[in-house]
Formats: sequence, structure tokens, C-alpha cells
Amino acid sequence: MPFQVLDFHNDIRNVLTTPEIRARFLQFEVGHTAQIHTHDLGHEIFLILQGQAEFTIEGHAEVLGPGQLCIALTDEDHQVRNVGDEPVIMYLSVTPHIQPTHTYWNEDGTKKPPRFALNTSYDVEPDRTTPTDEILDQQLAAAEAWLSAVETNTQTQREQIAAFKAARAAGDEAAAHAARDAMWASLYPAFRSGFALADVWNSFTSRTVDTDYTGP
Repeated sequence: MPFQVLDFHNDIRNVLTTPEIRARFLQFEVGHTAQIHTHDLGHEIFLILQGQAEFTIEGHAEVLGPGQLCIALTDEDHQVRNVGDEPVIMYLSVTPHIQPTHTYWNEDGTKKPPRFALNTSYDVEPDRTTPTDEILDQQLAAAEAWLSAVETNTQTQREQIAAFKAARAAGDEAAAHAARDAMWASLYPAFRSGFALADVWNSFTSRTVDTDYTGP
């Protein structure tokens, strides 16, 4: 199956937006400075493709040029500004992508209220056909499915960790690996159901700020 090839000269947009990751090309004009913020859940990776950008992360500033990369970890305040004489173009990714994606702070160090964004902010077409109550029902169903997967996984981890310890004590490598694989077989759907919950959550929060939605 063909896959999409993207070019930062032409594709200045979010190129992938899922609960697992948001990835985009971003252009900053000369003199532009982004607002300082953090991410409650996500790590953010920046790769400069063109221009000169000054990043300030946790109070430390560095100027990056083409081919250079930096990372802002979860809860690390960061800011970027164009300090060159041409537009800055960068690739960035944030993982996971769960609203609210950006956290802003008061001068006294307290968090400002969460800012939820319309899906179009991330180049995703908003759903304007599904009634809000139906989205809320989907949210509850996804939360219950996640809880069920977590409860099943917790019991499996309890059993298989005991099995792994016993196998290791007995020097039975095959049994230890079997226990490890059973742990992953249970952990995998728990993670997947968490991302499914995040997907509905992103749709719901987008709806709450969608002033063009006129349905129930």
C-alpha cells in the first residue's frame, strides 16, 4: 500500500494527530516568540530544519540551527523564538496527544485553568454530526472498557509476576519468558484501551469549545 511522503517546504501543518502522538511541521516568522508553557503528559521533540531558533527549557537557553534537536520533557517549561533573519521551520512531535495539550501558568506558580482546543487547531476535522450526549456515552463506555482492561491486567500481573519469580528461582528460563509474555499480552490491551479513551476524550473536549456546532 502506498504511504504518504511529506515535505517541510510544502506541508506546514500537523501531519499526524492521534492520541499516541502528534507530529507536525511548524513555521515561525522572523521575530516570533511562542508563549511559554508545559505539557502535563507529553514529551516534546523539536528538530530544526531551517533558520535559527532559541529554545529556553527550564530557564536554560540555546540557539539551534538546521539538523539540531532538543527535547522538553513532561512538566518542563519551554519557549521558542526565531532569532534569525529568515523563517524558522521545524519538525516537532508531542507524545501523547491528549487534551489539554498545553498548560499555562500564573506568575505565582499556580496553573491557569485548562485550555481545550478545537480539533481544527491540530488539523483534524471536528465531528459536527454526532450529538453531544452520544459522545458522552462513548466516553463512559471507553472509560468502563479501560477500567475492565486495567482490572484484568492487574490480576494477570499479580499472577504472572509470581510465576516469573518462581521460574527464575527454579532456573526455568522458558517458564520465566512465558510469564513475561503473558504479562505483555495483558498489558497491551490495557494500553490500547487507554488510548481509545483518550481518542473519545479529545473529541468531547473539542466539542465543548466548538462554537460552530449547533446540534444537541
